[in-house]
Amino acid sequence: MKCVKDVMTLGVQTLAPHNTVEQAARVMESLDVGVLPVCDGARLVGMLTDRDIVVRGVAQGLPATTTPLEDVMSAQVEWVFEDEGLTEVTARMQQLQIRRLPVLDRDKRLVGILSLGDLAAKGDAHQAGDALADISAPARPTRIGLSASTGNGVR
Repeated sequence: MKCVKDVMTLGVQTLAPHNTVEQAARVMESLDVGVLPVCDGARLVGMLTDRDIVVRGVAQGLPATTTPLEDVMSAQVEWVFEDEGLTEVTARMQQLQIRRLPVLDRDKRLVGILSLGDLAAKGDAHQAGDALADISAPARPTRIGLSASTGNGVR
């Protein structure tokens, strides 16, 4: 049985909570990625996605040049251990509707990222396809309420 470490992406770029949104956007652009782990030293403290930058930063009018990542990142992070089995991890990704997970060693240090792409390319392509189908199920967003950026109700 394959483990997470058999298919995960190694050498993941990280940023610190004090780095700015602009710095993160530049790193994302240079690496052509949409997600970055945020670490305080060796400890994973959050994940930052391009969507976090847009929704929690730009849409709220926060200045990208001075806003620290800790103000816009997702602090509640799901993660997996590198020695976990792919079947269980894929099922968790489906249940949580997550496309990528940070990978930790047993000392809880970040050692990689596991994405659906990793599963498809290096794991079980059928299992990855099933996970993608479940994760990509259309959402029915609530469109009632105020947008802090515009002050208008969105319907």
